[in-house]
Amino acid sequence: MRVFVVLFNARTENEGIHSLKVGDRNIVLMFEDEDDATRFGGLLEAQDFPPCSVEGFESEEIEEFCRGAGYEAKHVETGTLVMPPEQNLEATDWDPATRPEERVTPTEAASSEQDMSQNELDRIRQQLEKLL
Repeated sequence: MRVFVVLFNARTENEGIHSLKVGDRNIVLMFEDEDDATRFGGLLEAQDFPPCSVEGFESEEIEEFCRGAGYEAKHVETGTLVMPPEQNLEATDWDPATRPEERVTPTEAASSEQDMSQNELDRIRQQLEKLL
């Protein structure tokens, strides 16, 4: 099955995939519909994320990437409106200006993350549960 994900710096050495941080988990959203993924990317840019693009992949490829990176993949059905969290991480695992060899490992980034409020975590959890 073909799915769509939000990428930053697509097709470069410094490519990054958007993920949601929920507790200690990183979740990559796999959109069934390209328009839904594009809408989500636009919402991210409205929150001052760098410009992003939407790319199509086979779902197995994204799921394999997630397993290797210790992330979870969540399928988003067509027509599901997913809103980005109101609060974003101040420190990310990815920096658009960083060369691949200078990237921070997830464990290094975790120590500098700002904690989300419980209400924000509950809101994200509810959205993810609706996806199931």
